[in-house]
Amino acid sequence: MSVPAVLVLEDGRAFYGVGFGAIGTAFGEAVFSTGMSGYQETLTDPSYHRQVVVMTAPHIGNTGMNATDEESSRIWVSGFVVREPSPNVSNWRSEASLDDELKKYGVVGVAEVDTRAITRHLRETGAMRVGLFSGDAASASLDDLIAQVKNSPGMKGADLTGDVSTDQTYVVPAVGEKKYTVAAVDLGIKAMTPEMMAARGIEVHVVPASISADELLKIGVDGIFFSNGPGDPATANHAMSLAQATLAAKRPFFGICFGNQILGRALGFDTYKLKYGHRGINQPVQDLTTGKVEVTAHNHGFAVEAPVGKESDTPFGRVMVSHVCLNDNVVEGLQCLDVPAFSVQYHPEAAAGPHDSAYLFDRFCELMDGAR
Repeated sequence: MSVPAVLVLEDGRAFYGVGFGAIGTAFGEAVFSTGMSGYQETLTDPSYHRQVVVMTAPHIGNTGMNATDEESSRIWVSGFVVREPSPNVSNWRSEASLDDELKKYGVVGVAEVDTRAITRHLRETGAMRVGLFSGDAASASLDDLIAQVKNSPGMKGADLTGDVSTDQTYVVPAVGEKKYTVAAVDLGIKAMTPEMMAARGIEVHVVPASISADELLKIGVDGIFFSNGPGDPATANHAMSLAQATLAAKRPFFGICFGNQILGRALGFDTYKLKYGHRGINQPVQDLTTGKVEVTAHNHGFAVEAPVGKESDTPFGRVMVSHVCLNDNVVEGLQCLDVPAFSVQYHPEAAAGPHDSAYLFDRFCELMDGAR
């Protein structure tokens, strides 16, 4: 028997469907992801903390869920919205159904809604707060549900790195010969990231976001990495100070996603909230240093405000924008010219693909070789 459910946006727009996963109430920022695959990686990516993800692909859940492909130890999304959840799982690697995993982690889902209409609405009006209500919670008046959504916290000004960062340092050993030792600041790191570095001979020390600058530099003897993560980069003042200490020490630096925004702030650039962000595994980005266009994986609602096409003078020397999104010309990467540091706004470690940008980990190794 189906359970009634409703998705309510803070502007009053409502979409009625049925509940799946956990039954109850969930709040977050409504965003949409354009990936046709990789829903498990999306669900377990800490960058999606406090977001309600609307999948634009109409059929989700076909391949089930398995422990091997998880990007962290739990599902992080606040809620999940799909057009049609698969009633059957048809993959030999599956260990549980999507529905069962959502129930396990208490994640409320809404299905049988027009996700195309939701996506078009978010593209026109921008990402906003949303509430998912299923079961008894869906029986309240629409005015009451809207009021509940408006009372929930927004994403702008949200400081969330402490919610997702590791409490203790842990080490991912190098595969084969150890060539480098890197400290990776966990702002919401995905499991595939240290694996990609370990495959290149890097011993990765994943450290808490609260680490001191002195300890960070002591651990990251060859290089320092800043991970992806959730929240508003304007709130991440401690992470910015760590990046500035790294730049001042001229220690090789590589940042992705939230790490790109932190590098931007450390260099003196501002960050801003995008209208509806980039999320999915099919975003075109051009590397301005080579002219190559890459198909890339994204999950970001904020961006760095920096001039494209010219060098900028910063307290740490000259900087240029190295990558741009070809859909909207948003800054997707920074390259320092006088200190060994660079970053990208997207995900070169994307486990669900594409893999066009994996070379960036090789570029990090080259940067560490050069520093030696």
